[in-house]
Amino acid sequence: MGDNPDFDEEEIKEEKNCLDLGKTNPSKSVYLEEHIECTSIPNVNKDNTTTTHVYKRRWVMVLLFSSYSLCNAFQWIQYGIINNIFMKFYNVDSFAIDWMSMIYMLTYIPFIWPVSWLLDKKGLRLIALLATAINCLGTWIKVASVKQNLFWVTMLGQFAGSLSQVFILGMPSRLASVWFGSEEVSTACSIGVFGNQLGIAIGFLVPPILVPNVDDMDELAYHISIMFYITAGMATVIFILVVFMFQEKPEIPPTLAQVQARSTPPEEYSYMASILRLLRNLPFMLLVISYGLNVGCFYAVSTLLNRMIIEHYPGEEVNAGRIGLTIVIAGMVGSLICGIWLDKTKTYKQTTLAVYLMSFMGMVVYAFTLNLGHIWVVFVTSGALGFFMTGYLPLGFEFAVELTFPEGEGTSSGLLNCSAQIFGIIFTIGQGKIIDHFGTFAGNIFLCVFLLIGTIMTAFIKSDLRRQKANHLAENQVVSAAGSPSRVQDYGATAPSSPQEQQS
Repeated sequence: MGDNPDFDEEEIKEEKNCLDLGKTNPSKSVYLEEHIECTSIPNVNKDNTTTTHVYKRRWVMVLLFSSYSLCNAFQWIQYGIINNIFMKFYNVDSFAIDWMSMIYMLTYIPFIWPVSWLLDKKGLRLIALLATAINCLGTWIKVASVKQNLFWVTMLGQFAGSLSQVFILGMPSRLASVWFGSEEVSTACSIGVFGNQLGIAIGFLVPPILVPNVDDMDELAYHISIMFYITAGMATVIFILVVFMFQEKPEIPPTLAQVQARSTPPEEYSYMASILRLLRNLPFMLLVISYGLNVGCFYAVSTLLNRMIIEHYPGEEVNAGRIGLTIVIAGMVGSLICGIWLDKTKTYKQTTLAVYLMSFMGMVVYAFTLNLGHIWVVFVTSGALGFFMTGYLPLGFEFAVELTFPEGEGTSSGLLNCSAQIFGIIFTIGQGKIIDHFGTFAGNIFLCVFLLIGTIMTAFIKSDLRRQKANHLAENQVVSAAGSPSRVQDYGATAPSSPQEQQS
């Protein structure tokens, strides 16, 4: 490995067995130093180097995850963006179609707890398999639902998709921590969220194109079935790829923080104790609420976008989809920029607060310009709103991991997403009712109020970056153990570790 061509599998196994940077003390949760008692660093080889390694196949893992996240996120908005067309086909009211989106939010709330437990106990591969299998099943159920009297069947298929989403939303930060180095972890998390955002973007763009607003029900059924068959085919291919290619974790951890995490015996971990520690973590709980407010607003805007656009620009179903696409594409750019920025600067609090404030300002501008009668203005303001509001998603995940280390990433992400789903349902129903009775302007101002509250709450979050402190503490322990300047070796940084690694 690297400069050690004779570093064989037995030596790797021996080094892995020696990884012991200390154990987590579950009774202490205020400072990182109280979390980690670094008593010894036996993970030092003959050259006084600590074993960490970043594998090339980490990119395969994150791209596979992004692919099935994309496929699932597409289905979330595929009904709502052509709300009026599905209302006509299934002969239901707009609120019933709104629930095709809100079912994703409602399902998440009770199921996130057992899924987070599974993620912490069984790891990434099982969660990935369950996510893709359930998602694939849901797409084929929808294929069988293209009859006007089978709304309950298409709802069943959407429920399967919503259940699959529970296995997806908590994965980005965990996948990034397990597979990526400390200088890439925020970027990797952004790529994981990127897949979800791209799926929503395609969900805004493609359904209005594939399913035109025609009056002939047989022709309409044909167009809907084409959309469902394409989705089912993609979901099936992705499921097969995950079965054969997705791996649990690298043989050697990529960071010293992961070395420490692996050194904690499974029997010492208590899921309920972890939840209780998180609930007592005030900075994290402020983030949970503020994250829920921001993302809940995004869910409401996305679900009701078709209704808002059609009210002011009748017959513009395709442009409504394009505006949704603009929101998400701009957000994808924002996510990647924010992820790279965090990896370079580690300014989690400052970046999160700035993006949150800009989300609030973007929502205010969007509210005041929606009814001007110029749809190009809506494209511009929607893009600005999306850049910050959607770009906030990976920031929340990564900031949460920093505030809660060494708790499981799946648990902290689960609490964030649970908050987002609860506020998403409240905001979608609330804004929908306000739009029905008072118009779109009042509905959007309703969301602006809560974004302002979230901005203020974010300003009060204490920036306690525990994961960064863990890496620094571990490096200091290496210096003490080696009796020399820190030499944390990233095996493979200069050469592949083995013929097999060269191929991977």
